[in-house]
Amino acid sequence: MIDTLLSAFGTLLTFQHLFYMLIGVSVGLVIGVIPGLGGIAGLSLLIPFLYGMDEITALAMLIGLVAVIPTSDTFSSVLMGIPGSSASQATVLDGFPLARQGQAARALSAAFISSMAGGIFGAIVLTGFVVIARPLILSFGSAELFMLALFGLSMVAVLAGRSLAKGLAACCVGLIIGSIGGAPATGEFRMIFGFDYLYDGIPLVIVGLGFFAIPEIADLLRKNAAISQGNALGSGWFQGLRDWWANVWLSTRCAGLGCIIGAIPGLGGSVVDWIAYGHAVQTVKKDPNFGKGDIRGVIAPESANNAMQGGALLPTMLFGIPGSGSMAVFLGGMVLLGIEPGPSMVGPDLNITYSIIWSLALANVMGAGICLALAIPISKLTQIPFQRLAPFMIVLICFAAFQATRSLADLVALLGLGVLGVLMKRFGWPRPALLIGYVLAPQAETYFYQAMQFYDWGFVTRPGVIIIAVMTLASVYFGLRNRVDDTGQAVPTAEDVANLPNAAARLPQILFAGLVAVILGVALEDSLHHSLLGQVFPLSVAIIGLVMTVILIPQLIRGEPGHAAHFDAELSSDYAGQEGIGNLWGGLAWIAGLVGLTALIGFYAALLVFFPVFLVRRAQAGLVATVIMTAGAAGVILLLAWALSLNFPSGYLQDAVDLPWPFR
Repeated sequence: MIDTLLSAFGTLLTFQHLFYMLIGVSVGLVIGVIPGLGGIAGLSLLIPFLYGMDEITALAMLIGLVAVIPTSDTFSSVLMGIPGSSASQATVLDGFPLARQGQAARALSAAFISSMAGGIFGAIVLTGFVVIARPLILSFGSAELFMLALFGLSMVAVLAGRSLAKGLAACCVGLIIGSIGGAPATGEFRMIFGFDYLYDGIPLVIVGLGFFAIPEIADLLRKNAAISQGNALGSGWFQGLRDWWANVWLSTRCAGLGCIIGAIPGLGGSVVDWIAYGHAVQTVKKDPNFGKGDIRGVIAPESANNAMQGGALLPTMLFGIPGSGSMAVFLGGMVLLGIEPGPSMVGPDLNITYSIIWSLALANVMGAGICLALAIPISKLTQIPFQRLAPFMIVLICFAAFQATRSLADLVALLGLGVLGVLMKRFGWPRPALLIGYVLAPQAETYFYQAMQFYDWGFVTRPGVIIIAVMTLASVYFGLRNRVDDTGQAVPTAEDVANLPNAAARLPQILFAGLVAVILGVALEDSLHHSLLGQVFPLSVAIIGLVMTVILIPQLIRGEPGHAAHFDAELSSDYAGQEGIGNLWGGLAWIAGLVGLTALIGFYAALLVFFPVFLVRRAQAGLVATVIMTAGAAGVILLLAWALSLNFPSGYLQDAVDLPWPFR
């Protein structure tokens, strides 16, 4: 055993191993900064270069990339309010408000040190439990996995905002969106409505960008201001380090949660940050300010999502069961190198296992160090007038969204969900509750059917199920006591709302609640056309959601203060005359214009038209600045497409005329 450990340690410290790990870390940093790409795209980029490489060196490069993406994706989450990947969604809730308060460097540095600590913690856990974890993981059956999905859904109690009825109804809408496509039990296609695009469901990147990125861009464009509302960015990163140390126990607990959830196949990074965030909200007692810029809302999810990578390696290496989407690609890389996952990884190949584990820890240190060095200069981006940044973000988001299925329908879906996201933000509906419902819908439905098939209703008496059920009930109880409001802006008081005309203050919210009821009603009607196994999940969810809207609409009609929304505030005397607030739909109109142009002349040609028009008309930029920024954006997008072998959306023009790349 000692010889094995020394062999692994000696390999780790060779120049070749460290050099290729640095390459992986560098690629991961770039991939993580680009919203919507994430680990799957980065790993897919590196896989072709593995042929002929030494297996441990090649794995070092892959591990370097896997380890650093949950660190570098924090840049876009904090600076732009756009989740860099599925593992950084919860970071937006408090990281972006901190950036808007002029504390971007503080939020970034706290996130990076938390990520490093979480990654090292995950590697330590892997080192100690790589041999004994096998029987523990195998003890989880479909019944326990279903209960874990319910445990994840219990975070809705935390993320329900000011109104529990809105939170539950939003979660039900997310569950409905997540169940679009084939039913796990029968293969029946649900809620397709004749669109081929919906057969595989709506991809996660589209949902995440639609509900989080688009509303923030639309909101910032209306205000004609920089993202940051403050100026003190230079020394903030030292404060972030002190914040992490003051909350080191919270960071450790969330890292432990990340390890456990990462080790369970099927959950992974899409849910771990929400559970960690919910845990922080439930346990923090001193001056909670979650959803408005609480640094603990950054430390908790960032500690968990890096530790999750260590946990996800356990089932990947020991059983050949990928714990997440990126681990599935990593597993393919292992097989390509001739490494067979399974019991041999704790036997003859134990030295490879420990090399991978310790590479994970070292890569986290490398990545956090580089990100800390870049935190202050990059955070200064938040002081640039947003109308100058907006066209870059709009183009980048549309380009990233298109890579989900490489169909023009990706952009149409992005725009449609973006409209829904803007309305949810306006009327105080919790978008995180919807997102966690969407993420957990496939797992919850699949594991429920499997549990019923294997155990019938007897699965509820299994010891693991009972333990997780108690944890879930406790989570709901504490969550209801410590709910997070993610709507972000100041909420008008009951007196403010009472002074508004009834029709202006309440009718828009009532109509939107009616729209949500219509969506749930359509899902209910569609479910009735399927077999029992195909209909039970969407039918149950739709009924629960409709009950919540029935409870909610009378509250809105009565004008209860707890339902005051941004739309109401903007009509009050404090907001109506505020300089810089523009039309509610202005930002969406520009995004719709880019999508429409793409459908006509293709994405790259549309970019060359959209950029100068936006900069001249909306940002009022000069001719020289417009030319320079347009050329820079066109060059960056071209480089990304070439380096990552990505396609540009094509339009009617490409079908009619044979054009050279990149216009085809």
